[in-house]
Amino acid sequence: MKEKRHSRYREDLSDMPDWLKKKKCPHRDRYLSGKRILPKNLTGKESVEYLVDEVFLAYNSARLKEGCQLFVQKMLEPEVTIGMSLSGALTPAGLGCSCIIPLIKAGFVDWIVSTGAILYHDMHFALNFPVRVGSFKLDDTELRQNDIVRIYDVLIGYSDCLMATDEILRSILIQPEFQKEMGTAELHYLLGRYCAEWERKAGLKDVSVLAAAYRAGVPCYTSSPGDSTIGMNVAGVELRGNKLRINPSIDVNETTAFVLAAKRSGGKSGVVLWGGGSPKNFMLQTEPQIQEVLRIKEYGQDYFFQITDARPDTGGLSGATPSEAVSWGKVDPDRLPDAVVCYTDTTIAMPLFTHYALAKHKPRKLRRLYDQRATMVKALTREYFKHNKVKMLDGSDPVLD
Repeated sequence: MKEKRHSRYREDLSDMPDWLKKKKCPHRDRYLSGKRILPKNLTGKESVEYLVDEVFLAYNSARLKEGCQLFVQKMLEPEVTIGMSLSGALTPAGLGCSCIIPLIKAGFVDWIVSTGAILYHDMHFALNFPVRVGSFKLDDTELRQNDIVRIYDVLIGYSDCLMATDEILRSILIQPEFQKEMGTAELHYLLGRYCAEWERKAGLKDVSVLAAAYRAGVPCYTSSPGDSTIGMNVAGVELRGNKLRINPSIDVNETTAFVLAAKRSGGKSGVVLWGGGSPKNFMLQTEPQIQEVLRIKEYGQDYFFQITDARPDTGGLSGATPSEAVSWGKVDPDRLPDAVVCYTDTTIAMPLFTHYALAKHKPRKLRRLYDQRATMVKALTREYFKHNKVKMLDGSDPVLD
């Protein structure tokens, strides 16, 4: 019987001929087949895409490179539907203008799940209300006494920006087109139409995410409609008898329909997750909704790229890995090689990612999922009833045409 080599023992192979090394270590060449780390000296003349491809060689820089390459080489194929989740104060930091809007215009994002706060603060830009660079070292009591609010090192006027935005928002929410039940995609689409008009009147171009999404037909959802100043103002005017009602079930069914439609058309579905939190979960829960709740046969997302600063070992969703997501049906287990997590700050990664994508890939045709919501939900409904052999709760047959 052949004696098994003890795993703690390391044999000296330095004087061993190559043929014997290969015999002793049959997988050595495979493990050492990666690109040699020997980058050229930087000159200051390199492009961002060169830095990503040739200099980001290890640790989280390599994960960012892998995510950028995954996005450009696979996710931007014509048949892939791309969802993007947004969390953190991104628009006050200027990332709406610099990154999210160019991605929307290029057709690089087909649907969005965002915190409500990101979309609320986006309205300041459409209204031409300034948001300014500040410092995290300032005295917050002094700021409060001077009518200023702080988001770390970003400063916003309280009366002439926040409260002014609220007043205008309330005047919009009581308009006739809002006096009904709707999902957050329709709410944000209607607000985006106003934002586009404010941009035009102010002589601004491409400063509002809501306006850009409205023009491109990119539906914007928020997973927690009451958890932002938009939701707060919806609640405020409801006290006065406003008839606007946000129905989260509409959002769940529409977003789920997007993913199922992507798969049933012979295409793929991919997600880009900036941060974590509720937007990440809302985007990823589309697959468990298909498989677990609607009992439709499906396998999970095809492509997954996340930027996060959250640790996985605390059990929070923000840091949950794609391999953990496999256990929930959120990510296709056969597609884990196409799942990347980079641990860094969105404000660092998003500009690099956006520049790389725009430099490496031509714009895609706009998918305009907002205009296809009703058709896709009908297809989802038909497949649900086909798989489950159930009737309506009142005993009647469903109307599926």
